[in-house]
Amino acid sequence: MGPLPSYVSGAWHAPPDGGAPLADAVTGAEVARISSAGIDLGAALEYGRRTGGPALRELTFHQRAALLKKLGLHLREHRDELYALSARTGATLADSKIDIDGGIGVLLAYASKGKRELPNDTVLVDGDVEPLSKGGTFAGRHICTPLLGVAVQVNAFNFPVWGPLEKLAPAFLAGMPSLVKPAPQTAYLSARLVELVVESGILPEGTLQLVCGEPRDLLDHLTEQDVLAFTGSAATGRLLRAHPVVTGRSVRFNAEADSLNCSILGPDARPGTAEFDLFVKQLVTEMTVKAGQKCTAIRRALVPSDLMDDVARAASERLARVRIGDPSDPDVRMGALATLEQREEVRRRLKKLLDAGRIVFGDPDSVEVAGADAERGAFMSPILLRADDSGRAEPHEVEAFGPVSTLLPYDGAEQAVALAARGLGSLVGSVVTADPGFARRVVLGAAPWHGRLLVLNEEDAKESTGHGSPMPGLVHGGPGRAGGGEEMGGVRGVLHHMQRTAVQAGPSMLSAITGRWTPGAPRAETGVHPFRKHLEELRVGDTVVAGPRAVTLADIEHFAEFTGDTFYAHMDEEAAKANPFFGGRVAHGYLVVSFAAGLFVSPEPGPVLANYGLENLRFLTPVKPGDELTVTLTAEQISPREGAGYGEVRWNTDVTNQEGASVAQYDVLTLVAKREAS
Repeated sequence: MGPLPSYVSGAWHAPPDGGAPLADAVTGAEVARISSAGIDLGAALEYGRRTGGPALRELTFHQRAALLKKLGLHLREHRDELYALSARTGATLADSKIDIDGGIGVLLAYASKGKRELPNDTVLVDGDVEPLSKGGTFAGRHICTPLLGVAVQVNAFNFPVWGPLEKLAPAFLAGMPSLVKPAPQTAYLSARLVELVVESGILPEGTLQLVCGEPRDLLDHLTEQDVLAFTGSAATGRLLRAHPVVTGRSVRFNAEADSLNCSILGPDARPGTAEFDLFVKQLVTEMTVKAGQKCTAIRRALVPSDLMDDVARAASERLARVRIGDPSDPDVRMGALATLEQREEVRRRLKKLLDAGRIVFGDPDSVEVAGADAERGAFMSPILLRADDSGRAEPHEVEAFGPVSTLLPYDGAEQAVALAARGLGSLVGSVVTADPGFARRVVLGAAPWHGRLLVLNEEDAKESTGHGSPMPGLVHGGPGRAGGGEEMGGVRGVLHHMQRTAVQAGPSMLSAITGRWTPGAPRAETGVHPFRKHLEELRVGDTVVAGPRAVTLADIEHFAEFTGDTFYAHMDEEAAKANPFFGGRVAHGYLVVSFAAGLFVSPEPGPVLANYGLENLRFLTPVKPGDELTVTLTAEQISPREGAGYGEVRWNTDVTNQEGASVAQYDVLTLVAKREAS
């Protein structure tokens, strides 16, 4: 490979200079060269704002989700090529799958969430209507709209595929274009990823750009509408956060930094228990996957004092079976670190850790390697340390970003929590125990210092995704040293790229702005039952009012006998009178809902295909024998389904009695056919 190209302003850019060499982590041979010389970074950002942003904002959430799914499926077809290139970063096939399949999985997960959890619209309504007046003519509601800038990624070297994709997915779904700045050590893999995306033509032009090489003055061109997302060391994160443009223009900044994550073995997990074995297996896995170069790896293993010898022995025995070498060898379980410089950095950090402990497994200066040269490649033995004084500062402050972990003793849940907190903020922690009481004390005590906590035991071990694996639907980030930010977390990650705005207006205007009917806004009774209208013909506010229907004592008793619900409030007059909420026999809530359905339904075959649920059901006023029910059904939200012959319609439902008091309110969810499908 020659100099890595960058993709900016709609074209591939070849650097005019020779650039700096990038080495194969396994052989030391040159893989590529890297330089950002000649790139107008300010113009690249402006291109994203003026070309990529408008193209994305024209699409609905569902349309963006469909493109993410298409992209994920396209990249799946090129995994073998990416695996082969990933091996040059020192990654085994298992490591590469975590990076590559994991990144593709994030795309597909966000595609699914976009379709299931977001509307087929360009604006997201956040939360319920907030009444702001007695008469109901003034109210407020929050909306979320895409920021008008570029989501700039500054990524770490350890996950050159997952890193860009896990940031791209929520930004793209929100409607923001991205500019990817990969870490130089493994930028050749990120560059090939972007080449595959660009060659596919799936994403609108300007929505994804790539800058290989030094960021130079990139941050100087950020604006109030841009987002800066960083993954890497805590020290670099602090520098970016303090950049004068980031602070001066209040650029939205998110950092996910390496942290001193811990795993805690419960006192109940004695040798011979499933939990003891799980703890040891997890510790060794986190030390050796990606050669320990994971921001979520276990750096501190907290062990009951009386189990330190047992854990040290068991972990050492397991580490001794790990085959290290050329990652293309299927029998190799741990490959090389990303660069020789990274190996030297790990050794320097290890020397500091040795001030507080001793090595119980491994040799930092010597390692047996299969199929490769131990010195030309960035190979290193896993190093397990033991620090019998858990109060020493070094294990809680110094991180060796490689296959290094330290055993630390504790006595009691309180001390375990205190030691976990000494990391001053972690991405993840885990508790391996079968004791619910211990798990609760540790999780609740450690939670303020952690972004994610895993409780592992025999019950969940077979399906657990593990200590070190962030999931798209859960937040990835942490307080303090871990950067103070959050990534992913399902729709939370989308909202990070949007502006939440409180809109105050009358019900009619709120309905027009949000696309959802607001209580107090006009209803439209056209003379045509809304259930006779196809999706294209329905309008927000279309309404049917039906009733009244009297509720008799015979109705209540029949419903009780038919359903088996003979709760005393429906069947025992004296007992019901003694209940301060009823004062006598009342109708079943679900009888009210059933009668309401009988009133508003249009029973003949037509555009309504199915009722698929109720939401927000509340029973507000007891219904007594003799009461008369009227139901008002109003089209609240209409959501066409992309690529389907139908859409979803949410109906605001209000059931009232003869005095006009609401007895039940809820939303009815239906699938309604499009005319073309009929």
